[in-house]
Amino acid sequence: MLFYGFLCLFLAGRARLSGPPSATDGGTEEPPAPIVGHGRTGALGALDPLGSDLGGGGLDRRSVLSSVATTLTTAAAALDPAAKQSGPSKSDTYWPLWPALPIFPFSQRKTLVREAADGVWTFDQLIGIYYVHVPIRMTVVAMKESRGLLVYAPVAATKDCLDQLRPLIEEHGPVRYIVLPSVAVEHKVLAGPFARRFPEAEFYVTDQQYSFPVGLPDRALGFPSWTKPLPPSSRGGPPMWGGEFEHEVLTVKPGVGSMYQDVALFHGPSKTLLVCDALLATTEEPPPLLTRELEYVKALLFHARDSPGEIVEDTPEARRKGWRRIVLLFNFFIPLHSARVDLGVKPLLALDPSYELGWGGWMPFSWSPAAEAESFAAYSANGTPTVYTIVQIILSRGNSGEATLAWVDRVKEWPFRRVVPAHLDAPLAIGPEEFSATYDFLRRGENEVRYCDEDVLVLRKAEEGPLNFSVYPSALGTLRGRACDVPK
Repeated sequence: MLFYGFLCLFLAGRARLSGPPSATDGGTEEPPAPIVGHGRTGALGALDPLGSDLGGGGLDRRSVLSSVATTLTTAAAALDPAAKQSGPSKSDTYWPLWPALPIFPFSQRKTLVREAADGVWTFDQLIGIYYVHVPIRMTVVAMKESRGLLVYAPVAATKDCLDQLRPLIEEHGPVRYIVLPSVAVEHKVLAGPFARRFPEAEFYVTDQQYSFPVGLPDRALGFPSWTKPLPPSSRGGPPMWGGEFEHEVLTVKPGVGSMYQDVALFHGPSKTLLVCDALLATTEEPPPLLTRELEYVKALLFHARDSPGEIVEDTPEARRKGWRRIVLLFNFFIPLHSARVDLGVKPLLALDPSYELGWGGWMPFSWSPAAEAESFAAYSANGTPTVYTIVQIILSRGNSGEATLAWVDRVKEWPFRRVVPAHLDAPLAIGPEEFSATYDFLRRGENEVRYCDEDVLVLRKAEEGPLNFSVYPSALGTLRGRACDVPK
């Protein structure tokens, strides 16, 4: 998803995302007990919160940023239920390692489990900032030929999550394989602690894991000693995955000191393809996880407002309206076709600490309903798969898409009937042709998107400005959308 990473990049000009919690011994946290097996153990150590620096600018800008940081940090802390308690929460949803990536939902990680296909389950949790909350998804697949489970893209191993996993273990056998399919911090920070709960499982990670600005060994990135690098492909090598899965790793180097990887994992018996961040889709219906509990519905109602102090009635349409705006913010950060933005002092002066939906009612965006509907329709295209904007910028770098197209051509040889990505909607009822068509922009040799051009303007300026110094040039050019007609 790279959401948190890009915000740091956009604000500071360069992301400073180090690895997840250190695995050094001697920390104050009690090591978690393994769920199955006792063959390997590993201690969880001290946590090193991530940070980024806001450089440059004069005193006035620094003062404004300090004011924003103080106000929003206080507001964010107020949203964490555990922050108001004197001691550690005993809740089944408590996640003690949240300071490694201190964004919502902080220490409280609720998990929603759904069956995506016969023998395939999704475990959804939330991730986000400023109420831009989207699912982050783990997928569990039951092996047909031999008893056991494969876990793809682990989420936070809370008691709630593990309790819902336990019936699958009892019915289908132990966790045999765990796969970290990405180098992105929001996935990496969760994988090591999850793997430590299943020390008998084989734990594979993509082979280009890194940290910035200092390269660290796997143990310092939170990975246990039995971590294995995932081979680039399951073809041509020793048999893997009990013969039930095939995989292809996409590797793109977008710039000096950075790397992008994604694992396409195909399960033949269920005709299911798993991907991480390389593809996603959504409609205007909010994901079930966001509508399950009032605490999560708040995000939808917060963004459904048309004025800072408005209390929005909780209706299906209000929820859809909030979700449309969340999606636009998630993908474009500042969607200029549908919203006007004021990141200055004026919205801060309107903060009301008593505002019941949180964040003091901070509202730096003013939306045009008609333009918003047009922007969302262009993005969603009725749930047609697309590439996340930041990922598209990444994939067009380096060899300008050649590696990605080679990966797509290998993946589309598999006869899958559905795709389960790690974010937004899932499962997606698409096959090889629809999957391949998602990357047609690479075949055309142009970074064209179906979205409103104004909505990608901020990202285009970032490509021409800060990103220009940290990523390689692309023969595809910068992001270009289509002209949208509805005035703001």
